[in-house]
Amino acid sequence: MNIEHFSALEADVKCYIREDYPTQAEHKYRPAIVICAGGAYRWKSPREKDAPVLEFLSEGYNVFLIDYSVGESAKNYQPLRELGECVKILRERAEELFIDPTKIAVLGFSAGGHLAASLGALWNDATVGLGEKSRPNALVLCYPVLSAGEFRHEESIEWVTGGDEVMRNALDIPNRVTPDFPPTFIWHAREDESVPVENTLLLVTELQKQKIPYECHIFDGGKHGISTCTVDVQTPYPAIAPWVGLCKTWLDNQFNFQK
Repeated sequence: MNIEHFSALEADVKCYIREDYPTQAEHKYRPAIVICAGGAYRWKSPREKDAPVLEFLSEGYNVFLIDYSVGESAKNYQPLRELGECVKILRERAEELFIDPTKIAVLGFSAGGHLAASLGALWNDATVGLGEKSRPNALVLCYPVLSAGEFRHEESIEWVTGGDEVMRNALDIPNRVTPDFPPTFIWHAREDESVPVENTLLLVTELQKQKIPYECHIFDGGKHGISTCTVDVQTPYPAIAPWVGLCKTWLDNQFNFQK
């Protein structure tokens, strides 16, 4: 495996790329997954970095971990522009990164889920200024912040909008779903006390209305920030840990990827 980096505007992107060798012709170009850790747009949680990277590497994906802007640097759509630029670069450099440019997923946890969903909703928004090359082929949203309304996670929304009401409306994701929104895998713990499960339910309602392909799992119990739900990340939830396998199966089907 090769580990390298590239820059997407101000964000560092760490690349985990499988070695090329003659006998792997069948899988020389693999699906890619970009991972966005959560942390309320104030920081980025370590438990949502290495653990999911290793899970998807083990399934044959080339994985890209984006260190997007947070804190005071998170204003004016900066994290969104960085993520959009990252996806665009993956497409432009697909051959050298050994990925299929038509099979790029973005996975986000919590506020990282808001970032991923924002790209799914706003990749063609003139205000943000991205475009077709920045559109993910699929999204994976893990206990995501989505609403800027009644069920919002106030800290996340405040950091990413700076309190600007126009941006709050623009980043209220359930109200921004169009037929161009990518296919989505989404899951949440029902007893999440930080980001209410209604965030996921609101989005799923809109995905259903727009006939966007999706798979949704609401797990009983649990809490927020549980990542891969293992002892390794200090949040062992055996009843919720199967989300990883369910997600891999869904992605494989979306991308027609046979390992």
